[in-house]
Amino acid sequence: MLKNKVILVILDGCRYDTAKEQMGFLNSLVTHQKAQLAKVIAEMPSNSRPLYEVLMTGTPMHQNQIYTNLAVQRSKEVSLFELVKKAGGLTAVAGYYWLSELYNQAPYNIMTDRIQHDQDKLIQHGIFYSEDHYPDSHVFADGNALINEYQPDFMVVHSMNIDDVGHKYTANSKEYLTAVNYADIILGYFIPIWQKLGYQLIVTADHGMDQFGLHGGSLNEHREVPLFYLGNDLELGTEDIPQLKVMPLVCDLLGIQQVGQ
Repeated sequence: MLKNKVILVILDGCRYDTAKEQMGFLNSLVTHQKAQLAKVIAEMPSNSRPLYEVLMTGTPMHQNQIYTNLAVQRSKEVSLFELVKKAGGLTAVAGYYWLSELYNQAPYNIMTDRIQHDQDKLIQHGIFYSEDHYPDSHVFADGNALINEYQPDFMVVHSMNIDDVGHKYTANSKEYLTAVNYADIILGYFIPIWQKLGYQLIVTADHGMDQFGLHGGSLNEHREVPLFYLGNDLELGTEDIPQLKVMPLVCDLLGIQQVGQ
């Protein structure tokens, strides 16, 4: 039996410093000791598909072999989805189609894979999107629908608008700041609902964004991302957290053991 139900929110492309400046709802919870905030140092390459794999498996690129965003293949590592399923739990995702390709089936086919309900898959319930401008409000509504219908033990909600806007306008733009600010507003609506359902929550990002609208390298702007924790079972401390440690943190919340630990 799992110890907690957990929702992992991934705000694609959200920088740590911008989250501290623009996310008033979450930072208010931190100020009043209702949440904790830590800085996560993302792995490299600081690109989305490799870092989804880092977050879900706790393994570095040289081990998991998801080298680039062009790696259209199933993960070969043991993921959080597999561990939760083996523990008798239920998994769900509302997110970008690369998550479906990594953990359910590749390549993604929008005609058959957009909505998935299959107890035999690692992601047992999924609503996936394949356009980067798919509205964040819709992604969170998709996630809320899956939570209401299936009460998953491990839920991933992954939004793309911050990253999409950052590439189009750069991290120094009004548009990027607005996207981060708006994600906080959406979270301010859904998080209280999910907490009342008994979920522990982690809100983080895969990578950041620089002043040229890029990521993928070694700059602080590429690698420093937030991790907000809303719950009572972890003490994050004051040190920066390597991104490889996020998956074990989720394991601790769920009450399952990472393979090899």
